[in-house]
Amino acid sequence: MAKTQKNRRPDIADRKHTDDIVSPVLGQKPESKLSRSCEPPVVAFVSLGCVKNLVDSEKMLGQLAESGAIISGDESAADTIVVNTCGFLEAARAESLEILAELAQRKRKGRLRRIVVVGCLVQRDGEKLLEAVPEIDALVGVNNREDVVRAVSQRDHDEATRLYLGDYHPQPWSDRARLRLTPRHYAYVRIGEGCNQKCTFCTIPAIRGPLRSKTPEELVGECRELIADGARELILIGQDTTGYGRDLGYEPGLVGLLRRLDAECDGARWIRLMYCYPSVMTDAMIDAIAECERVVKYVDIPLQHINDRVLRAMRRRVTRKRTEKLLEKVRRRIPGVTIRTTFIVGFPSETEAEFAELLDFVRDFGFDALGTFKYSRELDTPAGRMKNQLDEALKQQRYDQLMLTQQKIALAAAGKRVGREFEVVVDNQAEDGRLIARHAGQAPEVDAVCLIDSDKFGSGDYIPVRCIDSDGYDLIVCPTRSALP
Repeated sequence: MAKTQKNRRPDIADRKHTDDIVSPVLGQKPESKLSRSCEPPVVAFVSLGCVKNLVDSEKMLGQLAESGAIISGDESAADTIVVNTCGFLEAARAESLEILAELAQRKRKGRLRRIVVVGCLVQRDGEKLLEAVPEIDALVGVNNREDVVRAVSQRDHDEATRLYLGDYHPQPWSDRARLRLTPRHYAYVRIGEGCNQKCTFCTIPAIRGPLRSKTPEELVGECRELIADGARELILIGQDTTGYGRDLGYEPGLVGLLRRLDAECDGARWIRLMYCYPSVMTDAMIDAIAECERVVKYVDIPLQHINDRVLRAMRRRVTRKRTEKLLEKVRRRIPGVTIRTTFIVGFPSETEAEFAELLDFVRDFGFDALGTFKYSRELDTPAGRMKNQLDEALKQQRYDQLMLTQQKIALAAAGKRVGREFEVVVDNQAEDGRLIARHAGQAPEVDAVCLIDSDKFGSGDYIPVRCIDSDGYDLIVCPTRSALP
């Protein structure tokens, strides 16, 4: 498989990442389906942005491998590099362009033959990317993922053959037959693509289009394939998972999907639900999370703000009162639930009083995990055209205040875990030799972790542990006697 480049999310910005995935060259040099007149390309892949992008990267890697391309985790060994870009925020676009500039320099020096750029930034900016980086050989938009094989195999520089930038069009789609970049024991399952919510700060509907869901049958098949490939934790993702099935006329919606996956996905230990939209989260969804045995008691529900005026300006279709009622029901009806959220600070015209209201709400509720984003002005969104944009210094100040507020809550919560027993899954090994693991209330990459001083377990092992201490956000745990050989 290939190396992935990860954005440093605000809620884990101080954590060292030691899990960039590098694997040896996959494939020899068989007769290639790409072209019988030349050797198959040796392709390295750089995946940027969110886990939804990661699924696209895995699917494209699978397509390339099936086509006869040789996949390399060593960029220096590759003659072709595919970059899956993120175009959601200005910082992400800057990161993508920085990497493309480095690759362009390598190409000018003759160390690289072909640069193929795919993903959200391509869909957003199109041929403008060629003005910034003329060395790019092919552009593949999010609606043209199936064209990545042609984009990689093309060897001439005909303008008509290097642009794959189709507009959104409804089509059957599948994420099966992926070459996964995650550890073997967990996998992301995208249940829907696009979004109908149209929040005023968000570019996703313009880039990814309206909501389109996979059928329940397709998802059961995909999950079973992932389980057969070793996945024991299935992480359900989408721009808005709570909207699942509406475009299909599938009346049971997310509730029906959760219950079906719970019943039909033998071999899955944990099913985790991410990205719930608060205005459409129902009592039936809460009950499904509580009642389904495989569904972990973890709710990721990005709230973005709590002040009513700001929520209206964001077009979140929810009020503080409704939010508080929803959160109270989640805590009451799902015993032991972990609630994770994210907020945006520095939204246009956010006042000191409105920000103070947000701080007080966070202190009072005590979220188990919380991420914060500084508002990023996107000129092609309604919020980007609003008056009273706040300066970066003020946004940074509010970001720091909110994160420090949550830090006190999180550190106190970690301390309260000491002495408790629970189950964890081992992900990998830290630089200091300790094992990095997670309990059911910790999602990969975005939450704190559990650290185990042991060499008796491997990646993917589920083991009972006791918490003996905390280290900042993280928990220090040791295997219970029942876990030891």
